[in-house]
Amino acid sequence: MLKQYLEVGKVTNVHGLMGEVKVQPWADSPEFLCQFKTLYVDEARFPMTVQRARVHKNMVIIKFEGPTDVPSALSLRNAILYIDRADAKLPEGAFFLADIYGLEARDAASGEVLGKIADVLTLPANNVYVIKGGKRELMIPAVPQFIAETNIEGGFIRVNLMEGL
Repeated sequence: MLKQYLEVGKVTNVHGLMGEVKVQPWADSPEFLCQFKTLYVDEARFPMTVQRARVHKNMVIIKFEGPTDVPSALSLRNAILYIDRADAKLPEGAFFLADIYGLEARDAASGEVLGKIADVLTLPANNVYVIKGGKRELMIPAVPQFIAETNIEGGFIRVNLMEGL
């Protein structure tokens, strides 16, 4: 079951005097956050309308409808922001990392089940999938030479195991 609401960032501070907030984006690029007209705040998923959003030094500056000054914007500090999956436009073949946790990892050559994706390490060069629950824990770089197939609907990924992995 795919989650409807996905975490996309955290409000770190206010920006300026007009109620804007600075957001640390949890996406491949900060520009991704700028496409949304509505963001949802914290576990309550309180919807807030975005008046404008722009990228500033790898952060996103957002002006929400509502807060018009520093004190009202400060109330959002440390809030986790969510998007509704239905509002997101992803490129063909792209997916949300939240959707791959728990997928079964299979050896592309033999079909052997190696375990499940337990964690995703987001490293500067590329993501690394941590596979647990099999004979041994594996760390598989999320790049085409290692990932033969990602089938979210089918609930699995197929990986090319290399000697020494």
